[in-house]
Amino acid sequence: MSDDVEGATRTNPADRGPRSTLFDLFKNNDDPNVTVEVNKYIWQASLDVLDFLPIQSVDPFTGVIVTGYGTPPGGGRAYRATIHVTDPALDARSLKVALESRGGTVSAETVQAVEDAILTRARQLRVADSKL
Repeated sequence: MSDDVEGATRTNPADRGPRSTLFDLFKNNDDPNVTVEVNKYIWQASLDVLDFLPIQSVDPFTGVIVTGYGTPPGGGRAYRATIHVTDPALDARSLKVALESRGGTVSAETVQAVEDAILTRARQLRVADSKL
């Protein structure tokens, strides 16, 4: 005689899929194709340094800030920027800045100066945050 009830099916516990445990909470299971992390200090520093530019779009999930044209204080040339924060590390490799003026391309020295200003401000924010 069988223990099966007519019409009922038994499932094998191994067929139920992976089991979660308490230790799964402490694992880093983030899929880099789904989760994007950006450095909060570089993000905020970018907004601080380029605050004279009007923001067109901001996406903290992909790390992209796009601005419209604006003129820096004391300057006569209008610029617009696209900033890409690519990594959660406070590192120069985590920051990509593209500048454009109404007249076309911007010199590499100008782009480098903006990147340096953003990274300097990011470090200042981090130091100020660690003093809390």
